[in-house]
Amino acid sequence: MDCGAKTKGNAAFAAGNYSDAVRHFTDGITSSPNNHILYSNRSAAYAGLNKFSEAISDAQKTVELRPDWRKGYSRLAAAYMGRHNYDDAVSSYKRGLLIDPSNEALISGLADAEAASARSSGSPPVVDSVSQLNLLKINNEDYEEEDDKSIVVSAHNAPIVSSYNDKIRPLLDTIDRLRHLKVMQEGIQLPTIVVVGDQSSGKSSVLESLAGISLPRGQGICTRVPLIMRLQNHPNPNPNPEIFLEFNGKTVNTDEENISDAISLATEEIAGKGKGISNKPLTLVVKKNGVPDLTMVDLPGITRVPVHGQPDDIYEQISKIIMEFITPEESIILNVLSAGIDFSTCESIRMSQKVDKTGQRTLAVVTKADKSPEGLLEKVTADDVSIGLGYVCVRNRIGDESYEEARAEEARLFDTHRHLSKINKSIVGIPVLAERLVKIQATIIVKCLPGIVTKINEKLTANVEELNKLPKHLTSVSEAMTTFMYILGCAKESLRKILIRGEFDEYPDEKEMHGTARVFEMLNKYSEELRSAEDTNGSEKFLIDEIKVLEETKAIGLPNFLPKAAFLTLLKKKVRSISTIPSDFIDKVWSYVENVVVSVLLRHSVNYPQLVSSTRRAAKKLIAKMKQRSFDYVNDIVEMEKLTDYTCNPDYSASWSKLMDHQEDFKKALQRFYNVSYIGSGVLEKTDVAHLYELREKDIVQEAFDVKMRMMAYWEIVLRRMVDNMALHLLFNVQKLVNKDVEMEIVNEVIGPKGNGLENILEESPSVAGRRHKLKNSIELLRESKDVVANIIDMISDNFDY
Repeated sequence: MDCGAKTKGNAAFAAGNYSDAVRHFTDGITSSPNNHILYSNRSAAYAGLNKFSEAISDAQKTVELRPDWRKGYSRLAAAYMGRHNYDDAVSSYKRGLLIDPSNEALISGLADAEAASARSSGSPPVVDSVSQLNLLKINNEDYEEEDDKSIVVSAHNAPIVSSYNDKIRPLLDTIDRLRHLKVMQEGIQLPTIVVVGDQSSGKSSVLESLAGISLPRGQGICTRVPLIMRLQNHPNPNPNPEIFLEFNGKTVNTDEENISDAISLATEEIAGKGKGISNKPLTLVVKKNGVPDLTMVDLPGITRVPVHGQPDDIYEQISKIIMEFITPEESIILNVLSAGIDFSTCESIRMSQKVDKTGQRTLAVVTKADKSPEGLLEKVTADDVSIGLGYVCVRNRIGDESYEEARAEEARLFDTHRHLSKINKSIVGIPVLAERLVKIQATIIVKCLPGIVTKINEKLTANVEELNKLPKHLTSVSEAMTTFMYILGCAKESLRKILIRGEFDEYPDEKEMHGTARVFEMLNKYSEELRSAEDTNGSEKFLIDEIKVLEETKAIGLPNFLPKAAFLTLLKKKVRSISTIPSDFIDKVWSYVENVVVSVLLRHSVNYPQLVSSTRRAAKKLIAKMKQRSFDYVNDIVEMEKLTDYTCNPDYSASWSKLMDHQEDFKKALQRFYNVSYIGSGVLEKTDVAHLYELREKDIVQEAFDVKMRMMAYWEIVLRRMVDNMALHLLFNVQKLVNKDVEMEIVNEVIGPKGNGLENILEESPSVAGRRHKLKNSIELLRESKDVVANIIDMISDNFDY
C-alpha cells in the first residue's frame, strides 16, 4: 500500500482540498489497486466535490473488495444520498446494519434516508435536513478500526441528548478556547451557531430548554448583548451544576436560581441600564448533567418599532449586530420562527437569506407548535424559504413546568395531536434539535479547523515579520547615536542616488523623486525661457533701437568708429530684460531639492518623531542658506554681464562675420522696399525694412546693422554662459549639500549646543510603541491559539482512515 499517497490524501482532505485528495488517493490506488481504504477515502473526497457518480463507483468498489466492512456500505449510502437516490441509500444502510446492527451512525443514517425517501415518494413527509452534512460529518464513518478508533453516539443519562464522547468534546473546547482568546479580533472567523429571531419568537424558551436554566424574561428586548452560551454535559449527575458568567475581563459565579438576575446585572454593566443594546458579548458557561455539548451565540430579538426607553434606531442597531455575526461562512444560522407567522415575510428569514441565499447553513426551529398546529406540516414540508438544514418543530415550556415535564408534554403533543402527529418524529422535539445541533456543530468545526490553522499561521508569520521590521527600541545614548548615524548614512546614500547619480530604485513609481531628470527638465526650461524672452520696452521694428542709441552716443572723434557706449547700452538693456529668469529658476530648483531632501529624511527617520522634527528643521535651514547663496551668485552673474562686453570664445567672431554676410542683401532690400521689403536671406529672411527707406542713404543705418549683428553674435555667447554657469553652480552646490553640508547641519541641529540632544530620541514614538505593543499581544495570542489547535488537528488527522 502506498502510505505516502494516502497520508497526503488524508491531509488534503482534512484541509478541505478535495481535488488534491482525489489526486493523491488515485496515486495510491495505482500502486495498490486492491486496497479498499483508498477507494473509500476517494469516495469521500469525490462526495466533497459533489461528484456523486464517482463517489458511488468508488464506494461500490470498496464493498466489492471488502463486503464484510460496514463502513463501505455507509460510504455507498452517503454517496446515494448525495445523488438523491434515497431508496438505494436505505438499502445500503440496511446492508451495513446486517454487519453491525448496533452501529449508531448507520442507524441515524438509515433514519435520514428513510425520511428523505418518504418525502420524495409522497408518503408522510419529512424534511431531510442533514443529508449534505452526512457526507462529511464526524462520527464513526470516518474511521476504519471500529473498536478503538470510532467516535460513536454514547447513551448518557442526559435527558435531552445523546452526547458525543470525549473525542468530540475537544473540538468544542478548542473553538471555545479560541473564542476566549479573542482570536476573532485578529480577523480569523470561528465556527459559530448564531441564534436569531424576531422579538417574541420564542428564542429564550428554546435556549432555556437546551440549557435547562432560566434566562431573563420581560417586555421588549430581553437579550440586549450577544450572549455566548457554552453548554457542557457532565456525564456524572451533579446536584450543583457549575454556572458562571465571563465579561469585562472577569468571571462571576452564579447558580440556577440566580442565573437570570446575574445575566441582567451583567447586561446592565455592559450595555447600561434601560433598553439600549451593545455588540460587546457576554459569555454564559453551563456545565451540567443532561445539557448538549454546544456553544451558541444568542443575539437580540429583531424589533422594528422602538418602545419607551429604546433608541430610535434600535432596528438598525440590532440588524448591524445580526449581520456581523451571520455573514461569515463559518456561521451556522439557527433561525427561530413562531409557528403562527408567515415564514416568507419573517424579518429574521429575510436577513438570513441575504448572506445564505441557498440556505445551506441555516437551520430553522419552529416554536409554539401547540399554539398554531394547523398547516404547520405543510409549512415545513413546502420549505418556501429554502432552509437548507431543515426544520425542527418544538413546544415551548409553559408556566411552572419543569424541563422534564415540558419534554414529556412535548413528546405527548407530537404523538397524539391530530395535526402535529403527522410530522415525522425525526424533526420534532428539543432532544432532536439538540442532537442535530451537536452534529452540525461538530461537522462545521472539523471542516473549518484546517483553514483556521492556516490563517493563524499566516497571521502569526506576518505579525512577526512586521514586528521585526519595527525600529529597535533605544535604551541608551550610545544606541541612539548609532541609530542616528545609521539613519543619516542611509539618507545620504539615498540623496546621492536621487540628486547625483540619477538612480531611482528606491522610488521607482514616484517621478517627483527622480531627481537628476527633474533638474535637467528645469534647466532646459530655463534655457528656453532665456532665449524666448523679449525686451518689452524696446521697439519691434528692425534697427530702430540701435539707431536711437547710436544717435544718442555720438561724440567728437574720427568717423567710422562704433562708440563702445552704444553697444554697452544695448547690452545692459537686454540683460535687464532677462534678469528675473535666473532668480526664478534658482527658486524652483532649490524648492524642489528641499522637497526631495525632506522626503528622504522623513522616510528614514519616520519612526523617531523627535528626529523627524529636527531633521526637517535642519534641512529647511540648510536649503534656505543654499538658496540665498545661489541668489547672490545669480545677481553677480547678471551684474557681470551688464558690466562689459567680453568673450574669448572664437564663436563670437565667426558668428558675427556670418551675420555680416547678409549686409548686401540688406542694402538691396532698402532700395526695393516698394516691391519686396524683406532682406530674404539667412536668419534675416523675414525681416521687414520698409520703415528704414527714408534713412537708406545715411551711414547710421549701416552702423546700426553692424551693431545689431554684433549684438546677435554676442548675445548667443551670453545666454550659453548663463546656462552653463548655472548648471555648474547647481551641480557643485548639490554635491556639496549631499556629501557634507546636510550631515553637518543635521548633526548640529539634533545634538544641540550642549551635546545632549540625542537623549530626546530615546523616547519611542507613541504610534510605534502602540504598534509594537499591539503586535506583541497579537503574536502571543496567535502562538497560544496555534498551540490550542495543534493537538486537535493531530487528532483529526489520526482518526481518518488507516
